[in-house]
Amino acid sequence: MAKRLLIVDDEPALLMAVAACLRSEGYDVKTARSARDALVYLSTAVPDLIVSDVRMPHMDGFEFAKLLRSSTRTELIPIVFLSAKDALDDRIEGFRSGVDAYLVKPFEPTELIAVVANILLRVDRTHSVIANMIGTDHAEIEDTAFDEGLTNAEGRIANEVAKGLSNKEIAAELNLSVRTIENHISRILDKKGFSNRVELARYILENRQKQ
Repeated sequence: MAKRLLIVDDEPALLMAVAACLRSEGYDVKTARSARDALVYLSTAVPDLIVSDVRMPHMDGFEFAKLLRSSTRTELIPIVFLSAKDALDDRIEGFRSGVDAYLVKPFEPTELIAVVANILLRVDRTHSVIANMIGTDHAEIEDTAFDEGLTNAEGRIANEVAKGLSNKEIAAELNLSVRTIENHISRILDKKGFSNRVELARYILENRQKQ
C-alpha cells in the first residue's frame, strides 16, 4: 500500500513540482495551499508524512508544526520543512517546533526523495519493533468484538494486527489477499483516526483490559 504524503505550500508551481516528484516514486500524494487547508484535510485523514513550506500566509510552518505536535492525533506524523529561510536561527526554530528534517530552497529533488524515504523507513522499523513487542502476548488476545464502529471482518483483522502479525501473515491466516488486508487496515485507521498500526494495537489491548 502506497504511503500517503501531504504537501503544503502556497506557491502553486512549487507545490505541483514537489507533488509530481514524490508521485513519481509511487507515493499517494495530497496537496494543500495553506496550513489551514492542511488542517481541514487532517481532520478526516492522517498521512504518513507531511512536507511543508515555512513562509505561508495566516499560519506559517513553525506554528503549523507546533499545532500538529500538540495533538495526539497528529503528534507522531513526520514533518519535513522546505524553506528559503536558511539562517541558523530559522533551522533551530524548525527543529524546536518538532520537524524531522529541514531542507533549504532551492533543493535537489533527489535529496527530498532520499530524506522522505529514509524517514518512512525508520518509522516502519520502529513500528515493527513495537508491534513485535506487543505481539509477544498475542496468545492471550481473543478474537472478540471490541468496537461497534468496525465491521466483523475489520474487528478480526484489527485483532490480528494486535497479535503482531504482518499483512502477509494475516492474509494467510484469513485466506485473503494481501491487498485486501491492506485496504481493510487503511479503512480501520481512517475510521479510528489512528496514524499507524501501533496505535491500533495499543487501542485493542487497552479495550481488552477494560472488558
